[in-house]
Amino acid sequence: MKIVLATSNAGKIKEFSALLSDLTLQIIPQSEFNIEDAEETGQTFIENAIIKARHASEKTGLAALADDSGLVVDALGGKPGIFSARFAGQNASAEKNIKKLLDDMQNIQAPNRSARFVCVLVLFRYPNDPYPFVCQANWEGEILFAPKGRGGFGYDPIFWVPTHRCAAAELSEDIKNQISHRAKAFQCLHRDLL
Repeated sequence: MKIVLATSNAGKIKEFSALLSDLTLQIIPQSEFNIEDAEETGQTFIENAIIKARHASEKTGLAALADDSGLVVDALGGKPGIFSARFAGQNASAEKNIKKLLDDMQNIQAPNRSARFVCVLVLFRYPNDPYPFVCQANWEGEILFAPKGRGGFGYDPIFWVPTHRCAAAELSEDIKNQISHRAKAFQCLHRDLL
């Protein structure tokens, strides 16, 4: 089965490839079809994942897998949420998004820094699939006061993982691919596909 990955995010492509490596699927990034990213006009992670998967499936005629994921911070009323990748503005770097988040939280002390990464995966088996696979999961943690570690991507340097007593950016790739929000959502997808 060929599946188009409906993303151009290099970090996500790397994680998707590792998480899907044990399935007998041919994974093709949408960039190989010169497909632009779909405009994320939804108000929720689920809506945006559906938009992206449908877009890639319609453009290629193939099955398409999309995720919409982000960081939800309780003290900020759920922000950055669906705007995680562009929290500091359109095409903002991870460093700028992290700086904005830390600036917005400068007066928020522990234990009020709870947060979670959220991942929603949607798999369209064909264009206009009326019953796509939908899997969602989260990863509980806290926001640090300063970045730590060099691994991962996005907000990983400021996301404290209580179970491992370190930032997500300090985890090995293997460990992260077992415990993260995306890993948990892929475990759900594996169950549905197998």
